[in-house]
Amino acid sequence: MTDAMDQEAIIEAVDRFLEGEVRPYAHDLEASDTYPTEIVEQMKEMGLFGCLIATEYGGLGLDTATYAKIMEHMSEVWMSLSGVINSHTILANTVQRHGTPEQKSHYLPKFATGEVRGGVGLTEPDCGTDLQAIRTGAVRDGDDYVVNGSKTWITNSGTGNCIALLVKTDKSAEPRHKGMSLLIAEKGEGFEVTRKLEKMGYRGVDTCELLFTDYRVPVDRLIGGVEGRGLQQILSGLELGRINIAARGVGVAQAALNESVSYSQDRKTFGKPICEHQAIQLKLGEMATRVTAARLLTENAAKAYDRGERCDMEAGMAKYFASEAAIDNSLEAMRIHGGFGYSREFNIERLYRDAPLLAIGEGTNEMQRIIIAKQLIERSRT
Repeated sequence: MTDAMDQEAIIEAVDRFLEGEVRPYAHDLEASDTYPTEIVEQMKEMGLFGCLIATEYGGLGLDTATYAKIMEHMSEVWMSLSGVINSHTILANTVQRHGTPEQKSHYLPKFATGEVRGGVGLTEPDCGTDLQAIRTGAVRDGDDYVVNGSKTWITNSGTGNCIALLVKTDKSAEPRHKGMSLLIAEKGEGFEVTRKLEKMGYRGVDTCELLFTDYRVPVDRLIGGVEGRGLQQILSGLELGRINIAARGVGVAQAALNESVSYSQDRKTFGKPICEHQAIQLKLGEMATRVTAARLLTENAAKAYDRGERCDMEAGMAKYFASEAAIDNSLEAMRIHGGFGYSREFNIERLYRDAPLLAIGEGTNEMQRIIIAKQLIERSRT
């Protein structure tokens, strides 16, 4: 676990980086949907791609609570940057948790430096939440798997060079999850990025469609070395992903609150700052309460994950509440700012465009409520 003093020093270093190297450029980069190459290079130098990778492999070895705090602060300045880190961290953490000793020693040091960087390849054109319905197949051919299929909405797949690729290695398996495996897939012949997707928000980070045509992956890149375990392996990674989404939600909700508190003290109507009007005070009070509750839920989920406990319920609660807090706070911030909130000159409309992704990504909020209810019932059995 990262002690309090270490966490504070790390967060302070990240904050200095965000204020000096990100905030001045985020608005223009986001508006033009430009990948932040120079910022990402600085993130590599800071070791941020190795946040959760053990120090023995060259990572920072942080606990998840500290990682979540970094993602919160990053999202408060520009949410897209947290996506550059998140997908890569799920990839790295999946190998760290489930990979063979050889896979760990080969890949984790490269993941930690960002030399090998990427994300996870799960979603397909006809398959989102129901991962067992994927069609991308991998057939064993000697020392290789031959992969054919497609993926979509894959973050970091344009500028990155590696993904954890979920495939069907046995399409006849019942139940279906027993026929699914996870491959470490580096870019090469047969691995094609077909297009970058245009998005309402979450701009600057690359989200792409991929096509695999007789793409060959060496058998020793099968995570864990045993077929049929891919779904279970990636689901543990998605718990981490949902904690990340929750942290992003806290950051976006906090940014909306910060902007609103500041503006409400400057803007005057009827002879006084609008923060003195009860209607605005009611909004600010609700926004602040949402942020605090979301932050506590996120910290609770992160600590459960660090303890090695099953935490799909805790992560689901945090992801659901924090993402809804981001949506609600961004809308209230727009109302408080009036016409200025609707202008692309200011940050509020960006927060308003970014927030809805959080209710969809890493499992929809509707799915999170189902997971919460099922786990609640399961844990309450007598």
